[in-house]
Amino acid sequence: MGRVKKTNQSGGGGQLGANLLALRSHNTALVLDLLRTAGTEGISRLELAERTGLTPQAVSKITARLRQDGLAAEAGRRASTGGKPRTVLRLVPEAGHAVGVHLDRDETRAVLVDLDGTVVARRGAPLDLGAGADAVLAGVAGVVEPLRAEAAGGRRAPLGVGVALPGPLDHRRGVLHRVTGFPEWDGFPLRAALAERLGVPVVVDKDTNAAALRLAVGGVGGSFAYLHLGTGLGAGLVIGGSVHRGPRTGAGEFGHQVLQLDGPPCGCGNRGCVEALCLGAVARGEAEEAARVLGAAAANLVGLLDIDLVLLGGRTVEAEAGAFVEGVQAVLTARAERTGEATVPVRLAGGGVLGVAEGAAQLVLAPVFGRGDG
Repeated sequence: MGRVKKTNQSGGGGQLGANLLALRSHNTALVLDLLRTAGTEGISRLELAERTGLTPQAVSKITARLRQDGLAAEAGRRASTGGKPRTVLRLVPEAGHAVGVHLDRDETRAVLVDLDGTVVARRGAPLDLGAGADAVLAGVAGVVEPLRAEAAGGRRAPLGVGVALPGPLDHRRGVLHRVTGFPEWDGFPLRAALAERLGVPVVVDKDTNAAALRLAVGGVGGSFAYLHLGTGLGAGLVIGGSVHRGPRTGAGEFGHQVLQLDGPPCGCGNRGCVEALCLGAVARGEAEEAARVLGAAAANLVGLLDIDLVLLGGRTVEAEAGAFVEGVQAVLTARAERTGEATVPVRLAGGGVLGVAEGAAQLVLAPVFGRGDG
């Protein structure tokens, strides 16, 4: 496919982009997250101190800096139980943006989101993930550049660009491994190449991890599995509220567990993988059979990790949502009846075709609010 030379892992940026690491300080993240969750009603400095455990002086210093940077603003005054009314502060969502990019095997979807995670612009383009590095990098730049121009009217560079695509890959270094069906990407330093080309910080992760992060940030609690069935099959795992990537960031290669010895060949090189069985059933128009196979694999996951919830997403699932939810739930219910355990519920993840792209943006935003490690 033509490799690109290895490049420096760092990326430049504008005013807020350059301050991304500063914003990641633990105390500032605590304050920012409370400002975000308070919404337009705002929160007082005293409440911030009480809820973070910080001293009033520390909170005043942090909020003063956030106001100076345009990230926080007054939201009015609130009556107090004694003394003068308290000034309340709110987050300024439009003060910062992040770009999220979903590289599917045949399409690029990209969103620009504000600090609240609200999508303010979107772009899309066809993609051939096997077309080679130069073509793919040019395609990413083609959807990102118009979104960058829209970030705060072009006055500030986005905080960064999150890129989500099929795995396996090394999340920490931003280096791809043998992407299923596209082994030519093995060893390619995608994060470094994009950071050099775009001039902003870049984070790279698997599509399923990005989608799972979006769900966790959006309020799905506990431990859950997000199963994504589109042009491939993978899982994003959230354990105790945090995305579980494993020590080599390779967790979640759910689609390549073997369910049928000597079964149909899979793009990964094995035979009888759940991905091959599911997609084969879908290709034959047998959505119920695909759901049954997916349910069997999900039951294995429930038994291994004792998770609270299974969430389903991806374009193939959404095309036959009822059949997949009911089919997977039926398998998990039958398992619970055999084991005597409570049934693990199955739901649609929501988010539609932009769910992974929004999750990719959260790879940049969530650490700013102390809600993930990016």
